[in-house]
Amino acid sequence: MNAFLCFTVTDLPPICLDVRQKQRISADASSEIKAAVPPESALPIQPKTMKDFHICFHFREDVEKSKSSGDWKAVHDFYLTTFDSFPELNAAFKKDATTSFNTIEDSGINAKFVNAVYDALLNTPQDIQKTVLKGIINSLLREWKGPRTKDDLRAYFILLQNPQFNNTSTYVIYAHLLRQIAALVEADHHFLVHWVKKLSQKRFKQLVERLLQFISLRLFPAKPEEFPPLTKCSWWIPSASKVLALLNTANNLVHPPLIPYTDFYNSTLDHIDLMEEYHTWQSFGNSHRFSFCQYPFVISIAAKKIIIQRDSEQQMISIARQSLVDKVSRRQRPDMNMLFLNMKVRRTHLVSDSLDELTRKRADLKKKLKVTFVGEAGLDMGGLTKEWFLLLIRQIFHPDYGMFTYHKDSHCHWFSSFKCDNYSEFRLVGILMGLAVYNSITLDIRFPPCCYKKLLSPPIVPSDQNTPVGICSVTTDDLSQIMPELARGLSELLSYEGNVEEDFYSTFQVFQEEFGIIKSYNLKPGGEKIPVTNQNRKEYVQLYIDFLLNKSIYKQFAAFYYGFHSVCASNALMLLRPEEVEILVCGSPELDMHALQRSTQYDGYAKTDSTIRQALHTLIARYFWDVVLGFPLDLQKKLLHFTTGSDRVPVGGMADLNFKISKNETSTNWLPVAHTCFNQLCLPPYKSKKDLKQKLIIGISNSEGFGLE
Repeated sequence: MNAFLCFTVTDLPPICLDVRQKQRISADASSEIKAAVPPESALPIQPKTMKDFHICFHFREDVEKSKSSGDWKAVHDFYLTTFDSFPELNAAFKKDATTSFNTIEDSGINAKFVNAVYDALLNTPQDIQKTVLKGIINSLLREWKGPRTKDDLRAYFILLQNPQFNNTSTYVIYAHLLRQIAALVEADHHFLVHWVKKLSQKRFKQLVERLLQFISLRLFPAKPEEFPPLTKCSWWIPSASKVLALLNTANNLVHPPLIPYTDFYNSTLDHIDLMEEYHTWQSFGNSHRFSFCQYPFVISIAAKKIIIQRDSEQQMISIARQSLVDKVSRRQRPDMNMLFLNMKVRRTHLVSDSLDELTRKRADLKKKLKVTFVGEAGLDMGGLTKEWFLLLIRQIFHPDYGMFTYHKDSHCHWFSSFKCDNYSEFRLVGILMGLAVYNSITLDIRFPPCCYKKLLSPPIVPSDQNTPVGICSVTTDDLSQIMPELARGLSELLSYEGNVEEDFYSTFQVFQEEFGIIKSYNLKPGGEKIPVTNQNRKEYVQLYIDFLLNKSIYKQFAAFYYGFHSVCASNALMLLRPEEVEILVCGSPELDMHALQRSTQYDGYAKTDSTIRQALHTLIARYFWDVVLGFPLDLQKKLLHFTTGSDRVPVGGMADLNFKISKNETSTNWLPVAHTCFNQLCLPPYKSKKDLKQKLIIGISNSEGFGLE
């Protein structure tokens, strides 16, 4: 075992520093570790030899000399001095010792030098690495009087980046560092967040991964004896989660983010009792009782879906139990159909029948959905439900229906601003989206991200019905996701260098065509008389975007909002990001065709049949996956849309599609056929790979109204 790994840290006195309580360290701490705090009035002056290390080149040069000569004294002295205290850390890494750097814009730290020192550290002898850990312990155990200074924050920021904390043998020290950072006041956290967001993507990602690993190994340690008992370190995971929250905040402040929000997911949490976490959060909120639901950014979308569905199931069971009790109390025979949301609709009156059924059975929306088409035999084993969704969505979103406008430039739908007497059909669309989430149906809907942001504004339906819903702050970025040309024009207006009033001759008034009639709307009182100028153009653009995305469609979106939340009325929605709501409704755009190949079922083609299996040598169907895996992404998406009705993947991945390939005993001149309700592809026994590829491309490229059953 490495020398520094043997360094005992588990017997150190607990560090309980809390900035709000200003507790002092126990007097039991050893005199060797409990050192006095140097005066903060001035940074220590390092010896001249130490100053040479401030330049990355000289530092690396000295490290290389030590490697070749075997004499590490100079390097050892540097690490010994630098990590001995917070003031020494600042003396080594601060750009200018005479400058306070009291702004969020500049931490005052020489980041390149920090990186060079840490990159070299893991390749130094073990006694040097042990020296650094000892110095950090000394720094963390010093007595603390009064609030932290910016120099203290710099020291925390530097120590947080130490790669030694990847090793479980350092976790006790790492935990104490995280505890002190977590206990800082909000103002100090504000500074740290803004400093962290200036890190490179690589260094930032390393910080996140280190914290996620720390949480995972504390939950499920490979060697439990390495760590103190859980009862003695219950604060480890809460402290790490709070620091991780600071990094998540920093990531969200950067556009585009340093790393995808999914990089904060901790898949280890998929294996804990999620409902216990959820119920703890429901009972205690964000109080002293810890729950991972307080930090939802670490919970994967798959885990969140489980929480939402189980929460709904529990509500459904509670309703069903009460219904059964009522039946029994009235000495009536219970009907098992009462456990389901049973829909009976006519194909010829699909929208009106669905609306009537859902209105009448409003109390049953959280029950398992079963659909029957009037006049047709057959039990709903999932296929009829999916067909109902597909047909309804196709009809409602058809341009001739008038509820939604399709924007070709952005390939998405948006709410029609036409005024009407009844917005119940918008409520129906919201209900459909909610039912899709609870019945694991992926909908082929193309709403822009802004829609899901509005859907969570607020995430819980207000008790006061007069409270506006579906209203959120919007920008030109939101508008560009729907109407890119208009957004570009408004951006050009903002950057126009000429005289806006004279050259554009606009007022705070907008015009919209409704049923062939041009109507005008004021963006503010008296807007038709207020010219747009260089001075007020920002206000004009903001009011214009707010009008288009919020005010002009308020009643339509409010009906849609209430429809969705009538099914998904759960506090679990507070755990979701708008992007995650979109994935729950529409699936993920990330395709993994190899995963689809592994999970595919075969009907008529045995697993050893040459028609499907790549490895065999007779007939072309063995080349099916060769063809599909060789497709560009757009053709792979078309294949998925052709066979399932959507080009997206369910939250559970390709395996949740239950994709099936069936042998179609027809002429090889025929094109493939798909049963979208069952995610089934029917292939004729083509005679060559070329023929298969040609027929498949023709079929999937003309799937709208052709080749579907």
